[in-house]
Amino acid sequence: MLRQRSGQSGQGPWRPEPQAAAEALWEQEMERLCASRAPVRMLPYAMADKRFIRELREPEGVKTSCWQRWRRRRERAQVHLREAARRLARGFGLWERELYEIGGLFGTGIQSYFTFLRFLLLLNLLTLLLTTSFVLLPLAWLRPPEPGPTPKLSLQCSDSQLPQSGIPRFHNPLWNILTGRAFNNTYLFYGAYQAGPEHSSAYSIRLAYLLSPLACLLLCFCGTLRRMVKGLSPRPLLGQGYRAPLSAKVFSSWDFCISVREAATIKRHEISNELKVELEEGRLVELAQQQTRTQRACHLLTYLRINVFIALLVVGAISAIFWATKYSQDNKEESLFLLLQYLPPGVIALVNFLGPQLFMVLVQLENYPPSTEVNLTLIWCVVLKLASLGMFSFSLGQTVLCIGTNKTSCESYGYNACDYQCWENSVGEELYKLIIFNFLLTVAFAFLVSLPRRLLVERFSGWFWTWLDREEFLVPKNVLDIVAAQTVTWMGLFYCPLLPLLNSVFLFLTFYIKKYTLLRNSRASPRLFRASSSTFFFQLVLLLGLLLAAVPLGYVISSTHSSWDCGLFHNYSAPWQVVPELVALQLPLPGQRALHYLGSHAFSFPLLILLSLVLTVCVSQSRANTRAIHGLRKQLVWQVQEKWHLVEDLSRLLPELSPGLESPHSRASRPRSFCPGFPCPGSPGPRTPRPGPSGADPTKLSSLSPGGPGASVPTSRFRFPSGAEP
Repeated sequence: MLRQRSGQSGQGPWRPEPQAAAEALWEQEMERLCASRAPVRMLPYAMADKRFIRELREPEGVKTSCWQRWRRRRERAQVHLREAARRLARGFGLWERELYEIGGLFGTGIQSYFTFLRFLLLLNLLTLLLTTSFVLLPLAWLRPPEPGPTPKLSLQCSDSQLPQSGIPRFHNPLWNILTGRAFNNTYLFYGAYQAGPEHSSAYSIRLAYLLSPLACLLLCFCGTLRRMVKGLSPRPLLGQGYRAPLSAKVFSSWDFCISVREAATIKRHEISNELKVELEEGRLVELAQQQTRTQRACHLLTYLRINVFIALLVVGAISAIFWATKYSQDNKEESLFLLLQYLPPGVIALVNFLGPQLFMVLVQLENYPPSTEVNLTLIWCVVLKLASLGMFSFSLGQTVLCIGTNKTSCESYGYNACDYQCWENSVGEELYKLIIFNFLLTVAFAFLVSLPRRLLVERFSGWFWTWLDREEFLVPKNVLDIVAAQTVTWMGLFYCPLLPLLNSVFLFLTFYIKKYTLLRNSRASPRLFRASSSTFFFQLVLLLGLLLAAVPLGYVISSTHSSWDCGLFHNYSAPWQVVPELVALQLPLPGQRALHYLGSHAFSFPLLILLSLVLTVCVSQSRANTRAIHGLRKQLVWQVQEKWHLVEDLSRLLPELSPGLESPHSRASRPRSFCPGFPCPGSPGPRTPRPGPSGADPTKLSSLSPGGPGASVPTSRFRFPSGAEP
């Protein structure tokens, strides 16, 4: 404690000058602490020292004001409430125990997949909450009047263009559930939502239905961006050559609060995985530094050849998806319609199953570090997955909305009215089938492929079964599966408002299915990677999926013709036309002028200039922070070097200044270095004595001591890290 240190500084009759210096330093520190306004809880002292500092700041004769006491009590209450809320959130956290177990047994890289799955579940629940609050509950509460009769359309369609159903009656009940036709008259699809004229109610169901998907996408974008920035690795700021010391993981990784054997086992696995990752990354860095120019050129050629081959595979897969979707939509009257219904989802699933397997094998040929290998495979899987969904959307729009084609019904009504009387429901059914098929594939691979494979490997022995082994848990493939399902969910927010509910149920079940597959049917990957290096790419993939879903949704809302006989917007040529109508009906003239100004060029140019200034300030601050971090790193290295120089001076001067006071036993027991057997950091090794007090005659040193020539022990002056002397 501070008072004990001040009292103990006077002990030792042979150091009067350091005693006075210590007293002076202690008094200066006390004056600084008393004059400082920093909170006591922020000071780097023990609890007893903090109480003593508080007594110095607030003597008994001085009474604090009621305002200060109330403010202090409020701060304490806030701290206690915050800690209680944090403990409560950890107690009610979803899958906390399961995530800890997975991270300890299989590493943080695989744990990041399950954490990402939980994040997607929370996004879906938030989207469902917004849709229920702003659309479903007001629609059930207001009970709008029945809309007027829809206009009768005289479609000029040939007999071959009329929709026909060749589905056998035996398959109708189950097949209608799998295709979504059993829910056409429910709130799951767009066609079941009806509302009266806009002037009949103060609350606009149409505007809420239109803006809810946009608000959900905006909130999901902000949440994903925040999580991506939070999970960004600090290595780009610290430099490419920065590596955390391995000793920090060795000496500070263990949690001494663990008292359960199972938790200790999981913690040992976690530390072992971390050390394996560190050693593997260090080995690969050394191999990369030892490569010659010829080896680097050959590696670059291999990289280009493999990536060009992967790009050709992606192009072929996208073409197969385009023709499968087009063939399925153009042959609805065929007797094989039962199989053609699921032809596009089947081709997409086949492509997305074979693609990551081939990409993983091809990328491993380049001998990348585990984290880079996972991220590169993830990038190509993203290109394949999102391109396949984009091509599916384009081919579906080409068939339904006649994009790039000319048909009689499209010229008159803006969409293929002969084949799709309520085209929003048809698109919703296709997206519904994608979600259902994706989940069915997850269940089928878990219990019909992974489980029998594990049983066969455990039952039989031989070189074939040894080579087959258990399934390896591929993080890129699993991440892309849930990202694709989430992208389809975002694409269907306008056509299927309750699709997030279905996806939430599937994500909840997928967590336990994947956990069972990982713990029972899979084997741990020999190439571990960090969660921090993968979380950023997971969020980036999710943002790309969000943008892919937002582009066709924005096009549909702003430019496409709504169906004439179903939905909320059957009286509008485009859903966005309800916004200017409501602005003209509900807002006063000043509000309309303000909105007109916000959408004009007079507002866009100042906004662009302001954003440029903000971006400039952010970039400048980031560069300044980078320079400060590099400066602090250099300063830390210099301080360590100065401390070791001080230790060397001290270990050399003490035997020279007091040769008679040191016994042979104490000289033998005292270590010559704090790190025997290893070079001390910052120390260049043994040095020759420098001129000065260390090389002077002991008689001269004794005469310079404050105690005179007869002083028992002389004093010496040491070089401090700051360069100042006491």
